[in-house]
Order: sequence, then C-alpha cells, then structure tokens
Amino acid sequence: MKRLFIAEKPSVAQEFAKALKFQTARKDGYLESEDAIVTWCVGHLVTMSYPEAYDEALKRWSFDTLPFLPNEFRYEVIPAVAKQFQIVKNLLNREDVDKIYVCTDSGREGEYIYRLVDQMANPAGKEKRRVWIDSQTEEEILRGIQEAKELSEYDNLAASAYLRAKEDYLMGINFSRALTLKYGYTLKNYLGQEKNVVIAVGRVMTCVLGMIVRREREIRSFVKTPFYRVLATTEFEGKAFEAEWKAVEGSKYFASPALYKENGFKKKEDAEQLISYLTSQPPLEGVVHSVERKKEKKNPPLLYNLAELQNECSKLFKISPDETLKIVQELYEKKLVTYPRTDARVLSTAVSKEIYKNISGLMKYNLLSDYAGEIMQKKAYQNLSKTRYVNDKLITDHYAIIPTGQGISSLASLSHRNQQVYEVIARRFLSIFYPAAEYQKLSIDYEKEKEHFFASFKVLLSEGYLKVARHSFGRKKAEEAMKNEANEGEEENTACDQTLLERLMKLKKGSILTIKELAIKEGETSPPKRYNSGSLILAMENAGQLIEDEELRAQIKGSGIGTSATRAEIIKKLVNNHYVALNKKTQIITPTLMGEMIHDVVLVSMRALLNPELTASWEKGLSYVAEGTITEQDYMEKLNGFVARRIDGVKQVNHQAMLRGMFDQASPFYKSEKKTGKVRKTAKE
Repeated sequence: MKRLFIAEKPSVAQEFAKALKFQTARKDGYLESEDAIVTWCVGHLVTMSYPEAYDEALKRWSFDTLPFLPNEFRYEVIPAVAKQFQIVKNLLNREDVDKIYVCTDSGREGEYIYRLVDQMANPAGKEKRRVWIDSQTEEEILRGIQEAKELSEYDNLAASAYLRAKEDYLMGINFSRALTLKYGYTLKNYLGQEKNVVIAVGRVMTCVLGMIVRREREIRSFVKTPFYRVLATTEFEGKAFEAEWKAVEGSKYFASPALYKENGFKKKEDAEQLISYLTSQPPLEGVVHSVERKKEKKNPPLLYNLAELQNECSKLFKISPDETLKIVQELYEKKLVTYPRTDARVLSTAVSKEIYKNISGLMKYNLLSDYAGEIMQKKAYQNLSKTRYVNDKLITDHYAIIPTGQGISSLASLSHRNQQVYEVIARRFLSIFYPAAEYQKLSIDYEKEKEHFFASFKVLLSEGYLKVARHSFGRKKAEEAMKNEANEGEEENTACDQTLLERLMKLKKGSILTIKELAIKEGETSPPKRYNSGSLILAMENAGQLIEDEELRAQIKGSGIGTSATRAEIIKKLVNNHYVALNKKTQIITPTLMGEMIHDVVLVSMRALLNPELTASWEKGLSYVAEGTITEQDYMEKLNGFVARRIDGVKQVNHQAMLRGMFDQASPFYKSEKKTGKVRKTAKE
C-alpha cells in the first residue's frame, strides 16, 4: 500500500519528495515511487458556485431574489484547473493508497484548499493526517510528517475556513446586487458613463475603503492653526544649547486662554510680550530649578510578523504589501525563512530550545556572520525562553518570521530586493540576542522671573543591539529610522555632543545660566497623514487604529480586520477596482472619486459595513469557531440574520437625492474628468 502526500503547489511537492528521499518517477500531475505518491493542487481547485448554479433565474439581478441565503452551498471545480483536480481525485481514490498526508499551507486557507478537494473527491476508507510545519527545511518537513495528527483534529479550523468563505460570498453577492440595483444607475448618470456602474461590496474591502475615505476627509476639513513658541539660546561654560518656554504652574500665563497647549501662544503679539517682559528684567540669566539625570534602556523590538514586515518594507523600499508578501513567500519556498503568513511576533518555547541551529546557520551568511558567531560564542541564546520574545500564549498557528539558517547558498541567485528583505529579517532576528541600547538622559528646568524654560538631552552610551540592526543599504535612511525609533513617544531632544553633555552634567539646583537670545519660532498644526500601504496594513491589523507604539500594538492584538494572509490582496483589489489609487513611488493611498461615491452609498445604506470594530468582531468570531468556543450553526444564524436585515433596509429606503448632494461635495476635490467615462479620479495632493 502507498502513502499519498498532497501539497499546495508543485514546488512544495518537490521539496517534500526531496526531504523524504523518494526515488520518484515524474508522472502527469504527480510524482510516484515504490511506496509513495506526491501530488499537488495549484492553489484552489474548487470554488463556490454562483447563484445561477442553484437556479438559472438567479442569473438576473433582481430585488425579488434577495436576500439569497441557500440552506446548502454548492461547489464546483474551477474549469482552468479541472485537469489537475481530476488527477488529484483519482489519486485520492486509488485502491493502493491507504494513507493521505495533507501538506497544504499550515493555515486556514491551506486547510480550506484541501477540504474542498476532499469534499468533491470523497475518498472513503482512508487514514488522513495533517502535516503542520513552520518552514520548508528538510528537518521541519520530516518532523511535520512524523508528528502529523489526524485530520479530524483540524475540523474546527476547517469550519472557520468554510464560514469565512460563506460570509464573504453572502455579503459580496447580496450587498453588491442590492446596492447596484438601487444606486448603480445614480452613479452611472453622475459620472456620465455609458454602462451601468456595478457597486462591489466586500466584508473587509468596504471597511478598508471607509478607513481611507475617512482619513482623506479629515485631511480635507482640517484647518491649520498657527502657534508661536518662545526659545532661549542658553549658554553654560562657553557651550550653547536651546531651551523652550512652557507655561507651568507659577507662570503668569498658566492656564491662560492665550496659550496653544502649554508651550506656545495663539498670537505672535503674546509671544513678543513675554520676550519683552523677560528682557526688561536684567541680568538676562536663568537659575536652574531642577536637573534630572537618568539612564534609559531601549530593548530590541519584537520579531516580524507579516504586517510589521510589510510596513517596514513599505518604508524602506517603497514597495506594496502584495510585493512584500511575494518576496517573503519566495524566501520561504527557498527554505530561507519560516512561514510568512503569521500574526505572531514571538517564538514558541519549543522553537527557542533549538534556536541555536538558526543562529549557527547564519554564520555562513557573510553579511552577518560576525554577529552570529559572537552570539554562538557567548551562548547569548541560552536564556531566550525567559524573555519577552518567547510566549506560547501569543501564537495561534505560527510563530514569528525568522531566518531558518538554511539555504544561504541560494541567496546569491535571488534578486537584489529579495536579498535586502532577507537582510531585514535576519538583522531583526539577531538583534534579540543582544543587550538593550543604553542612553544617558538629562532634563533641565531653569527659571527667570517665575517663567520656566526646559531642555532635554539624550546621548547614546552603549549601542547594544543597534550595531546589528543597522542595514547595509540606505545607511542614512536606516540610521534616521533608528533614531526615530529610539525617540518614539518622547518629547523632542535637543542635539547634544559629548562635550556639552559632560558640562551640563555638572549643573545643579541654583546654577546660573546665561540667556544669549530669546526668539520666536512659528509653527502650525499638521493634518493627519494619509495612509501609505504599510501603515494601512498596520491599521487593518489593529482594527482601524494606526497605532505607532509597538508595545500598545502588541496589547490589542487579535482584533484585526482581515488576516495576515488576505490584507495585501484586499488593498490590491481596491486598487484594481479603481476605488483607491496607490502612488508607486511613495506608496501613499488615496481614494478616487468613484471610491468616495461607493463609500457614500454604503454610508447611507449599510453604515455597519464601514465600522472597523464590527468587521474585526466578525474575524474574532471566526477565531472562536476555530477554537471550538462557538458552533458553526450559531455563526451562520448570526450571519444570515445580518445579511437579511441589511437587504431589507436597502429595499425600504431611497437615498438618491441625498447621494447626489454628497457626490457634489466630493467631486470638486478631483480632477475634472466627468463625462469621459473614466473613473480613475484621484484626490488632489
């Protein structure tokens, strides 16, 4: 009897055959040896049937047939891959096959790909086992096969995969048909197009469109407010530095309505008045009120998950999340890194015990071999399991993306960009074995006439992990990014060299400082930033909130929009639908006029679809199904009810007149291309 191994794609099947040392003969759509067969899907082989497969009458869009909520869903083989499906089906049902190893991607979508094939092929009387791996190294493949569990142990995961597909299907078909029937003609007329406009709606896609449009409108409605700060050029022992005035308690301006925050004025005249008051009270000196000295440590950041890596690559290389995913997928298939579609930023306890193997392998990676060697020599990996970089509770399917330490010889054959992304992953990984960077911080508060001036300084004492974290490419950009990371969440630090710091460290309460000059620095409030492709991925991961602080991001994990596997594809779909525009040079994302109009249609008809928290709650519900906390039936009841109520709401109201007014408000912000039939109208930057 033979074992049958089913992978997700041909290249992965080859790796399994190689790892198992099979002497295989190449057949049409599979490999075969004396005691085993290795075959593959080519992504999805089976898909959900369109409504017309249930009833030909459903091909015509009509409110009479909405909502469309079938009791049993139908599936069909995708015509383009029907030949490979037939090959896989025949192999699954071969009499000499008694054991099936499911080797599709270790995640919800990989599970779904196989389960659909199994459902259509219906192999009976076979033992089925699930291979769950974190990388494609020979060692990991063999471990996955040896420890493969019964396929039935993944039934809850499969249930959540089916539900995710049903949810997207029901919302997409029902809501797209309903809104197109109700408002497609309104959009067609407004844009002056010949063909009717199809309003494409998606559970996650529409929510993300809402985030982009809302941000654009916040920027549009933002009114800049000027403010005026008072700065003092201050001198001590012949060295000058800058200090900033703040209206703290005791100041005659404390809690004054003339203030913009505590460190500026709304009117220039008030700032001038303060300077005039201070300069009229000689001598122009300040008395030190307090000096605070402390050392601060900055720990290496957590490891990369897919969202963090996509954000980093967007900043470093100005590439889209979709492109980053393609690159890291290729690195995975070349055995260079672990599984990419992960939400975790930590390692498992089991992996941490064997982590020296990954580090040891990087000693062959010329760029970082010295660092890997130093870690191995000092055995800096020994207590890793006791650090914040290891936490089994924060891992669902897979741990963070790290180098395997294998496949280094294949790096040279990869593109320059792929090599750079590998370097980014490897540096982040090795950083966690180095100590924190250490800074000397000094804060000074001095006063003149009960008005206080403040200055803070930060100097690097020990670079710790920073020495390995600096990329070999774009040195200036990389160093700037690390400087920003070091100062994240802090007030601005005044530039300071070692000599100045040494002199200022002598200061104590009562010390006298000379004020050389008082000047006004004008500023203005800034509007929110537009999303770029990387920051949008992070905002999706965090339920619509763009959270810059890494620690805070880690705290609210698990409440995201979409998944690590789907987020890049959602952004790509929005771009392909011409609902948003992606600037390839800057990766900045803006809505198109069509995108804003679609947003407004949803806003007046199905506002709930634009709510990130609600969309995240659906995703959380799927996680509960995968965990076995709620049943598939409970979830479907909730889903059917949600769809039916929204369709009923659309049927009962007409918002055409209101929408035309909303379109008129958005239209002036776009290049005038009405009546041309084009819809790629992007926001004026």
